[in-house]
Amino acid sequence: MDIGVKGNWQSRIRRRNEKQAERFRRRYQIEHRLYHAIREDAADILHSSNFLKTRHHVQHGSMTVNNHCMNVAKCSLYLSEKLAKLHIRCNRRELIRGALLHDYFLYDWHDKDHVQIHNLHGFYHPGIALRNASAEYRLTPRERDIIKKHMWPLTVVPPMCREAWIVTMADKWCSTLETLRLRHGHGALRYLAVSEDEG
Repeated sequence: MDIGVKGNWQSRIRRRNEKQAERFRRRYQIEHRLYHAIREDAADILHSSNFLKTRHHVQHGSMTVNNHCMNVAKCSLYLSEKLAKLHIRCNRRELIRGALLHDYFLYDWHDKDHVQIHNLHGFYHPGIALRNASAEYRLTPRERDIIKKHMWPLTVVPPMCREAWIVTMADKWCSTLETLRLRHGHGALRYLAVSEDEG
């Protein structure tokens, strides 16, 4: 092989690897910043015994409820930051807390022994999650709206605040990615929804 051609290929591979490393670095920085914000506003939820139990309940494919709720919280926060650049603001604390608690139903909905829950989980679980969250936390009206209406349009009444709309969209986005990617054998995804760069 000509030395010039070989050098050209090597430089292309090096540039490609550098671009991948830069994308990974930016993605890591975004994820780290989002996780820090979530921990700042919801440390009590993250460390509660019931929230930790959601690590043992499967949501989509092999994705746990805990990982799904974290993905939705990160995605919701990311979307709210983008909207803030358009001067559309929302309450960060309520957004994060509502997103973390939106699937706080605390059971395995795949369990065939609970046929009614298994078949109608999409309709019932927002109310169950709201009841469970209300028993443990003092919820604001926005947080209640997020939890109760995140399955719209299955929940007939639409969300009444922008925080609930953001979580509703983030939940659908994350659920779709989790279901499709896990079904195609990509394994558990550490992170969804955030683009590879902030631009």
